[in-house]
This record gives sequence, C-alpha cells and structure tokens, in this order.
Amino acid sequence: MPYVVRRLLGALVVLLVVTFLTFLMFHLLPTDVSQASCGKPCTAERKEEVRHLLGYDKSTLAQLVDFLRGLAVGRTFGSGASEVHCSAPCFGYSFRLNDTVTGQIIDRFPVTLSIALGAAVLWSVIGVTSGVLAALKRGTWLDRSVMATTTLGVSAPTYLIGLVAIYLLGFKANVLPVGTYVPLTESPVQWAWHLVLPWIVLAVASAAVYTRLTRSQLLEVMGDPFIRTARAKGLRERRVVTRHGLRNALLPIVTVFGLDLGTLLGGAVITEKIFSMPGLGSLLIEAVGNLDLPVILGVTLFSACLVVLANLVVDLTYSRLDPRVRQTS
Repeated sequence: MPYVVRRLLGALVVLLVVTFLTFLMFHLLPTDVSQASCGKPCTAERKEEVRHLLGYDKSTLAQLVDFLRGLAVGRTFGSGASEVHCSAPCFGYSFRLNDTVTGQIIDRFPVTLSIALGAAVLWSVIGVTSGVLAALKRGTWLDRSVMATTTLGVSAPTYLIGLVAIYLLGFKANVLPVGTYVPLTESPVQWAWHLVLPWIVLAVASAAVYTRLTRSQLLEVMGDPFIRTARAKGLRERRVVTRHGLRNALLPIVTVFGLDLGTLLGGAVITEKIFSMPGLGSLLIEAVGNLDLPVILGVTLFSACLVVLANLVVDLTYSRLDPRVRQTS
C-alpha cells in the first residue's frame, strides 16, 4: 500500500505540472483564439462576445485558475441566454464546434480506444511470441527469417503500410472494409470486422519492435546465473523459459508497452487519417487546421493524462513482476 500511495501521489504531481505547462504553452502563443473562433464575418461585438464566453477577457492567471477549477468541479461559460455549462472534467469549450471539448473527446474516444486496444493486443502477442521463438532458435533459419521480417517492419513508415494495405486488401482483393467505423454497441462483429485493417497496420510496425526487444532481453536473461541454477535443479526447459527467463525479460517490454499504449490512446493520428476514422487523432488534425485552440489544448492535455496513467499502471505492474521494486522505490 505505501508503494501504491507514493506512485499515486507522484502521478498527481506530474499531472498538475503537465496541466500548468500545457496551459501556459498554448495561451502564450501569438494567436488570437477569439478571432479564429468568431467566424466570418466577425464584428467587434461578436469578437468581444466570444472572448467573454471563453474567458479570454481575464488575465492569464485567472484563466489558469478557472481551467483547473473546471477540471475539478466543472465550469460555466458565458452568462444569461448564452450560458453553457461544462461538467467536470471540463477541458474547455469550442466556439467553432458549438460544443464542450469534453463532449467532443467523449464522442471520439471510443474510436481511438477501439483502434488502440485491438492493435496493442495484436502487436504484443505477435511480437513477444516471435521474439521468444527467435531467441530460443538463435542462429537458425527461423531466427534469421524473423529478424529479416522485423527489419522490414521497423523501416516501413505507418502511412506507407496503411496505403499498401488499403490498396491490396481493401481495393484490389476487396476482402476487408476501408474507411468506415461501426460502434461496438451497434454490432460487435461488424465493429471488429471494420477495425481489422487498422489493427493490422498498427501492429505490423510495433510488433517488429517488440520482437527485437523480446529476443534481445530473453537472450540476455537466459545467460544469467539464476537460469543455470534453475536448470541444475532439474526444472523442465519450458518452466525455466516461462517462469524464470520470460518473466524477467518482460520488465523493459512492459515499460515500452505502457508508453506506446498511452500515446496511442491519445490519438492514432496517422492511422485515423488514412482510414478516415473519427477518433481523437482526426479531431486534433481538424482543430489544428482551424486554429481551434481549446480543442488542441484539451486533446493534448487528455493525451498527456493517458500517458501518465499508463506509466502508473506500468509501475504497479512492475511490483507484481518483480517484488524487489517495492523495496527499492
């Protein structure tokens, strides 16, 4: 429990620092957000109304306090007939979309979550399994074939893999759907079927990295003295590899997995754009193109929160894989 409490407090401090720095970074940019949100034509009265609605007529410190209060207890934009309430956690209000940033994140996040989780399961299973096989068959044709394939996967950029997959599997062979998303609540089968191609594209590049990392870590661990001791005790090779070797080799892999998943949950920008998926990545691209600063700030901060949360989960997972972590932390 003390270890968990320390990690939770550390994550909270990091989130506060990230929130403070992200807010200042975006609000010190030489961009008139009220002008970008006002629309055309934009009269002086309309521009002032937008500034008041978004709270930009206050000082930077007052805006930061309002932003933090909105994250904790919610926030109200404007007054009177134009009053808009944003429930906690409130990441801001988009005048261009006429909606709260939190509402937009809630609408788009299920798409990104679906893409990220499916791809993560796929690349971790394929990457770890192929890495273990390559390590156990070191120097054989299987090892050389796996490493050659991973070199190709690491070298090819995601957008190129996506375009090739769309052309070959979507248009040429016409075996997988392209550019549509079906909600899980509407049809679980169609939901998975329409996500197969994005999952494959994301998994190809990532699985190659996990394969190489698993192979190198397992080869290093299998040469340690405790592995020789386990074999000397008469343990079966499968138990030596899985219980002793792989468990210790997974520590750096868990770190990379947590960071990759946390980053991907913040928006698979390239993949969502290629497959026209309405996720957080697409929302961020649209916001950048329209200079919608509240949406950019909200999505960026939400993504940072997911990365911090993923790191927290990694720390807690460490304590299960290696109890010594709790004693030294």
